[in-house]
Amino acid sequence: MNPNTTHAIEVLKADSSKISSVDFENLVFGNIFTDHMLSCDFRNGAWEKPIIKPYEPMLLDPSAKVFHYGQAIFEGMKAYKDDNDEVWLFRPEQNLERFNKSAVRLAMPEVPDDLFLEGMKQLIDLERDWVKKGKGNTLYIRPFMIAIGTGVVAAPSTQYRFMIILSPAKSYYSGEVKVIIAEHFSRAANGGIGAAKAAGNYSAQFYPTKLANEKGFQQIIWTDDATHTKLEEAGTMNVFFRINDTLYTAPTSERILDGVTRKSLIQLARSLDIKVEERSVLVTELVDAQKDGSLKEVFGAGTAAVVNPIVGFSYADMYYELPKLENSFAAMLKEKLTDIQYKIDSDPFGWTVKV
Repeated sequence: MNPNTTHAIEVLKADSSKISSVDFENLVFGNIFTDHMLSCDFRNGAWEKPIIKPYEPMLLDPSAKVFHYGQAIFEGMKAYKDDNDEVWLFRPEQNLERFNKSAVRLAMPEVPDDLFLEGMKQLIDLERDWVKKGKGNTLYIRPFMIAIGTGVVAAPSTQYRFMIILSPAKSYYSGEVKVIIAEHFSRAANGGIGAAKAAGNYSAQFYPTKLANEKGFQQIIWTDDATHTKLEEAGTMNVFFRINDTLYTAPTSERILDGVTRKSLIQLARSLDIKVEERSVLVTELVDAQKDGSLKEVFGAGTAAVVNPIVGFSYADMYYELPKLENSFAAMLKEKLTDIQYKIDSDPFGWTVKV
């Protein structure tokens, strides 16, 4: 990757916009997409000229390697509009850094800084009417890359396509979340691709999550693959545990995704003099804390929901309810973080980036 390379972006505008047909008050997350998308191919060892063009289906050869060997990575981000109609991104350089770490792990080419960041800004600027004002309204951003080289030989592709698509979104409400602590299934293993935001990580979760849903639970708290004694992630989110007045979360590793929301909440909590420990939390420790009353909260952290409180968990066929708190860390941290994202409050950390 050459970060100094400048990629001039060609822009082909849609003849008309479908924005007037969209009900922005009743959006289903990730179902509606804006008028344009960014696309750029990697061929012959170099990135070609990127193009912003009307959102449309694309043709791929049936032997494209993404279909056969799973070379596919993505990121999840959001854009926010403040009361002055300015549009902001939240720590986009962190997503770029993680995207390229995922690319390296899957033997894919890194995406240059200007293509990822400036291409994203130019696309969002073109679609700024799709970013609605008001807390809870966002524009979800999905950068992704797939292998488009042809042939069914089990080897990395030599051709790739990087794209960015955009989807307007409302607040992500999932209702009360009850989870099962995994005793058999694993999200990732040491030496694997758990730290990469790879498509295959998510498809592997669908079956055990389906089994949990059938038992009346919404998600799974994943445990380590070797012993199933260490608590790692909740569904597709990083997870925090509040025992007394200390927050605990698993350290990032080969198995655990380095979440942007996770690291932001840790920094924000510490700035508020909340004690945070990044260490492995044992299943037995969680159960004991619930029994003696020291377990106050469990919540997931990720881009879509920001913070998602968990009301109870099941382990070894026993269900444990969490207390209902009026002044929870989860609610306070979510409010403070989203106030920064929407420019309602000051940003002392320098996290927000203007489009």
